[in-house]
Amino acid sequence: MQTSPSDDAPSPGLKTASNETLADGGKLTFAGDNKFHQELKRRVEEYFERTGLSPRGGWAIYFKTAVILLWFTGSYAFLVFAPVAWWQGLLLSFSLAFAITGVGFGIQHDANHGAYSDHGALNRLMGLTLDMLGASSGVWHWKHNIFHHTYTNLHGKDADIDIAPFGRLSPAQPRRRFYRFQQFYLWALYGVLYPKWHLYDDFRDVAIGRIAGNRFPRPRGWRLAEMIAGKLLFLGWAFAIPLLFHPWWVVGLFYAVTSFVVGLTLAVAFQLAHCVEETDFPQLQPQAARVPNPWAVHQVQCSADFAPRNRLLTWYLGGLNFQIEHHLFPKICHVHYSRISGIVQSVCAEFGVRYAVHKGFFQALGSHWRWLRRMGRPAA
Repeated sequence: MQTSPSDDAPSPGLKTASNETLADGGKLTFAGDNKFHQELKRRVEEYFERTGLSPRGGWAIYFKTAVILLWFTGSYAFLVFAPVAWWQGLLLSFSLAFAITGVGFGIQHDANHGAYSDHGALNRLMGLTLDMLGASSGVWHWKHNIFHHTYTNLHGKDADIDIAPFGRLSPAQPRRRFYRFQQFYLWALYGVLYPKWHLYDDFRDVAIGRIAGNRFPRPRGWRLAEMIAGKLLFLGWAFAIPLLFHPWWVVGLFYAVTSFVVGLTLAVAFQLAHCVEETDFPQLQPQAARVPNPWAVHQVQCSADFAPRNRLLTWYLGGLNFQIEHHLFPKICHVHYSRISGIVQSVCAEFGVRYAVHKGFFQALGSHWRWLRRMGRPAA
């Protein structure tokens, strides 16, 4: 039996989804012992029944949405329309960048997982904030919700660990001689993530109909129109409107600064959750159609939490420092992750499943740096 998440299944538990077809026409499945998974679901569902809480965000997520969108609007308005000195513009660029990533972490992420609200229309509306930022929520659904959340850290299936030819994140990926320096230079390349995403990746994925080794249905009709409209909206507020008030080189400069900070912030948040010394990168044999661990065990051991007691960081990251909880329960809003993490840790201890957590942000950052160094070294 294979288990994997699906945003169409009922919440708050993990979901069952159909196997994704491999490029060679085979099926990739997971080991079938789901007792660990079932006990996790039972205890978390019991928690919500006992407390009477909804697994969605409620007023906490609505208030947070208002704060972040006001932050975004204010930063953009002052940067574009107010007469500011260059250093003030630089500070506003940083503020806008952190507001953009705040929308990504704290609003669209839950919404596109169906965890923002019980109302599908509200989830869809808030999910479109990703399109406002220049990335297609339709492509994101397949790349993130389906493929990443199913095939976490599997080379050739999880596009999030594929940064070739610039670096190596998995032992299954080939080495290049210059990767021995990747722990130094990759940080600069992380900053290119955001413009690459909205100006290249979405178009490439739709053109070829594949994300990593996974086929997905190309958007058509309204979905395609939605994607194009989102791109045009982004180009309008990011370039067209500022060009009415500022020289092209000023617009280009501040766009570069803002997008670099966004890309670096997004990349670091992901890398600390999956690409550290404590996480697994299972290597499948050629033509293998089965992952050795059950799906829930695979998710726990391929993810890591960090800074769980840092409330400000948890708020800003949309609970993504509780990555294990998010991968196990993607339809539960992030405002609950700190509360259910104790349940998850307890069940992991009972079943002998390794639960990786870094106490602080910089501890996790150091682990990622060491992992980059290890992956860049020549083979023994």
